[in-house]
Amino acid sequence: MSRYRFIEVEKVNHATRTLCRVLQVSRAAYYHWAIQPLSARARTDLALTERIAAIHARSRQTYGAPRVHAELQVCGARHGRKRVARLMRSASLAGRVPRRYRHTTVADPLTEIPDLVQRDFTPTHPDQLWVGDITYIRTWEGWLYLATLLDCYSRRVVGWAMADHLRTELPLRALHMALARRHPAGRLRIRPRRCVLGLTEVSVKAGQAQAAGDLLRLRRLRHPSQHLAPSLPRRPG
Repeated sequence: MSRYRFIEVEKVNHATRTLCRVLQVSRAAYYHWAIQPLSARARTDLALTERIAAIHARSRQTYGAPRVHAELQVCGARHGRKRVARLMRSASLAGRVPRRYRHTTVADPLTEIPDLVQRDFTPTHPDQLWVGDITYIRTWEGWLYLATLLDCYSRRVVGWAMADHLRTELPLRALHMALARRHPAGRLRIRPRRCVLGLTEVSVKAGQAQAAGDLLRLRRLRHPSQHLAPSLPRRPG
């Protein structure tokens, strides 16, 4: 927005003399500009700005200059992309840039863990295959981490735990809850998040929750280089 146009808009709130002094504009030059009719290009810019604002609003404020320019071309309006970008800057319109994907899992590529599931998530009976993951929940006090275990047969959450850290105790607590609630018998395959506990197959019975947890803890200690590390930009300010 030019200084003359800014004065034209703000003169209803402030004296013209004050605005000219603050913006270092001659009052005579401003009055000369005010009595002059708008040029044809200026009138075209005003009309084009309205169309740009309408397209930007329909896109839910996501379109930038390239996509707005493409939309205008589809509608039959032939304008340069730089002109569209200039008018969008003048109207304080900008597109949304998608957030850069940030890796929050740091795993050792040299550590090989056998895949006992082999992408077969169709068990024939309950408590035959459990899968788990950790969810990041943003709160006013910081990040909250939720570890869950899901029974692939019933699609039911059989164990969960919450904490403000990503240490091994978090998924182990979820595992202990699942074992205490379900009391699985026979052989059970557990496929948690790879970098937390790895993939293991244990034989558990009722009352063996602590033993199974200790077994998984030992498996975790065999691969100490694997851990979860949330990236610093994800921490709330």
